[in-house]
Amino acid sequence: MKASSCGHLAPAAGARVCAHLTTDNGPGCFRVLTGVATRYDLLCKTCAEADTPELVDACTGCFEGDADLGWRGSPEILRRDRDLGGTWTTLAGVPEPLGDRCLAALPDGWLAWTADGLVALDPAPRHVATVDLPPESPPAAPALHTTADGRFAAAVTDYGRYGTVVDLASGAVTLALDRQDYGNRTTRFPVAFLGPLVVAATDWKWLDAFDPATSRLLTERVTDYDENPEHYFDYFFGALLPSPSGRSLLVDGWVWQPEGIPLVLDCAAWFAGDRHAPEHGQALAFRDPWDVPMAWVDDATVALQRIGDDLPIDGIQLHDARTGRRTGMFAGSAGRMWGHGGLLYVTTDDGFEVWDPAEGARVGFAPGFHPLAHRDGTFAELRDDQLRTWTPQA
Repeated sequence: MKASSCGHLAPAAGARVCAHLTTDNGPGCFRVLTGVATRYDLLCKTCAEADTPELVDACTGCFEGDADLGWRGSPEILRRDRDLGGTWTTLAGVPEPLGDRCLAALPDGWLAWTADGLVALDPAPRHVATVDLPPESPPAAPALHTTADGRFAAAVTDYGRYGTVVDLASGAVTLALDRQDYGNRTTRFPVAFLGPLVVAATDWKWLDAFDPATSRLLTERVTDYDENPEHYFDYFFGALLPSPSGRSLLVDGWVWQPEGIPLVLDCAAWFAGDRHAPEHGQALAFRDPWDVPMAWVDDATVALQRIGDDLPIDGIQLHDARTGRRTGMFAGSAGRMWGHGGLLYVTTDDGFEVWDPAEGARVGFAPGFHPLAHRDGTFAELRDDQLRTWTPQA
């Protein structure tokens, strides 16, 4: 193996560092963006402020340093917009949802959580059920989730304590959700439907699975630290996102003091008998932010918004769901995000963006369109008494 310019006999990193970072216990450093995509060099403070810093080609060891001083410079945001095409529909006279997370998919329509309760839009508005949750103070906000078959819905309070599961066929409440009151103001309510089951937090550090039809607990296990310290999990669960196959859950959570740690949980192993699988998830990153948009690109790849561990910049990091390894990144995207068909779809302040992770580029844009929900490639916006949808070309 040939030595890199930094003097180390190790694989080349394909990037540069300043000479001060080629020794053990070097100074803190910046990630200095080169202006080409998201490529960057690592420079100490002195070199970052110099007109002509001395840079050397780095080995992987030199380039794995912690850039604890943050970023400098600007990334290149790649935009290669093509005609979106697709099909647009508009339905007038629909009720207003309670919030921007109060529209969810049904097999042949949509479900809205409104001031009058749950209303199915399929397409004419039809009252389905009443929702009665205890009032909670800000930042608590309502959020709605549905099963793929349209049988059940979970109406919960993000950044709050309570939720409820409703049988949409009868309008009956089948399960009351309560994640207790410790730390619940910091994360969205952890709840997700996985096939015929619902997974929800029953405490700040604990997930359980239930049969939503009977409310039967399916994952009883010892949770006390004194009785089972090996599986004690000091982690604040947040938003849950099932993988396309339903075999895994992506979790947005954090630990003290405070640090975001998105996890991938092996639910296939959990439901096959590994009772403590939720306490032994695969960490994807250790970083400042949590409660940020995330999506599955496919069953093997996770997209996390914000690039970098400390003082992150707008963009997306791609991670291997099995190993946690970062496999790519690109700058520019910020907003609520979905994955479908290998692409990423992002609602921004200006409109709706389509990103191709393989290119690391934006490939489409619909100005003024702000979807709230997604179903099998169709995106829905509900505002000003109108339900507007867009479906990409097949």
